[in-house]
Amino acid sequence: MNWEMVEAWLRTDDRCVLPLGCTEQHATLSLATDSLLAERVSLEAAAPLGVPVFPVLSYGITPTFMAYPGTLSLRTRTYLSVLEDLLGSLHTHGFRRILVVNGHGGNVPGQGWLGEWLSAHPDTRVQWHNWWNAPRTWAAVQATDELASHASWMENFPWTRLEGVAAPAERKPAVDIGRLKQLGPREARALLGDGNYAGLHVRPDEDMARIWAQAVAETRALLENGWAP
Repeated sequence: MNWEMVEAWLRTDDRCVLPLGCTEQHATLSLATDSLLAERVSLEAAAPLGVPVFPVLSYGITPTFMAYPGTLSLRTRTYLSVLEDLLGSLHTHGFRRILVVNGHGGNVPGQGWLGEWLSAHPDTRVQWHNWWNAPRTWAAVQATDELASHASWMENFPWTRLEGVAAPAERKPAVDIGRLKQLGPREARALLGDGNYAGLHVRPDEDMARIWAQAVAETRALLENGWAP
């Protein structure tokens, strides 16, 4: 879209989508996994409705993984400032129903902060949607394989894989998340190894297609019917 197309959209509708991602280690998968997934699920969900999807914010809060080269982390205060500026820009232009599609668990400080922003903008509705663990999508993951987490099979889609990089065959036992949260980056890497938290690294594409269909449908339902009066 160009600016005139956005202006035309706003004459008849005030909805938009803002995807949030991250750039961080994902074991054998792309460093951009969270961004690729958040943007793609947003685009596929919004396409039949014509709702604008803004480019994904590709950087997030991920200090624990800073011992893995290629990980880029924002400080929490920096991240919240960026969100404030982005939501403020959307509000200035007239968007009043904003679906934030988050693809990275470390970004959740933004979800807590959002209430503060909304209290200053009572004319606006914002939904924060963690697409991967929303009820229908997470149920589809659990029905497929209960052992699933960061950088495991549940994020291994054709569009997050790297050409020529083979996924290990091991079914990795779950790491102690309570212990992990107490560790600095070097110790976290020593505990995690390649970065997968738990489970297989890959499952058949037909399994992933079923989960993805639920994720797209669940996200679209929020765009259509998720707005408070």
